[in-house]
Amino acid sequence: MTTPASPSIETLTEVNLADLLDSIGLLRLRGTPLSRLFLPAARRFARTAHEFDTRVGAHGLSQGSAWLVNRMTAGIVTAGLEHVPASGPVIILANHPGMTDTVALFTSLAFRPDLRVIASDRPFLRALPHVARHLIFLPDEEGGRMAVMRAAARHLQEGGALLTFPAGEIEPDPAAFGPQRAAASLQNWSSSYTLFARLAPRTQFVPALVSHVISSDAQRHPLTLLRRTPHDKEKLAAALQVALPRYHDLVARVSFGTSTDAGSEGAQALGASIAAQMRHLIFADGATQPTAGSMDTLQRADVTRA
Repeated sequence: MTTPASPSIETLTEVNLADLLDSIGLLRLRGTPLSRLFLPAARRFARTAHEFDTRVGAHGLSQGSAWLVNRMTAGIVTAGLEHVPASGPVIILANHPGMTDTVALFTSLAFRPDLRVIASDRPFLRALPHVARHLIFLPDEEGGRMAVMRAAARHLQEGGALLTFPAGEIEPDPAAFGPQRAAASLQNWSSSYTLFARLAPRTQFVPALVSHVISSDAQRHPLTLLRRTPHDKEKLAAALQVALPRYHDLVARVSFGTSTDAGSEGAQALGASIAAQMRHLIFADGATQPTAGSMDTLQRADVTRA
């Protein structure tokens, strides 16, 4: 198999700069002298992304992600990991409150090296060739989505693990924006994942909640005043979270619900079960706080895996 070429720092910087400007609502400044104001932040994260991709190529997705988690957070805490089958077809259905959430999930699921991820087709992900090998890109055009479903179903039929984000966009972090808003975002989840119950009948479905990945300080950054809608403000806060090191002091939390199969009740019942479990995880998350002991345990496990 041909080893993909590593991306250049400059390529990643340009792509990251465009994404940052888009999050701020200033994409029209791209290529102008004013865009250089954001260049240091874009280049700093480009260097981190380059190292991340290199480590994924050398050591695999989970170990590369563990390195990035250590750079972007103060650690991670997991709960309910025993609900994820160690083998056989499984779909992890996760919320998407930021960008750190993905690598927190990759790190938590290290015992499933067969993990593949359905991801939006974005230039930044395409610019990370080692990471991209683990992704199934979802195009914006409806016409290309059946090919994605077939590729994902084939992976499940072969006994693989699949991670998908049914919202398809940034969602409110329940720890930052409150459980009510996080639960309301479940109404935007696509139910297309229920098709896999028919395409790969042995598949187990496990909901996952990621929280504590968006700093309250990032939400109050002056640049957020440039965005009018709550969704755009949250998207910008997520971009600032990864771009600015002063926001990397959070302990991320990943909680897994119980494993479910479609059974004889069909797709509608499966979707209702997953939504109910996610609501339970969201409100339970707001009722508890991570402890230093649980964080230390997980950090030691990361070192062991490395």
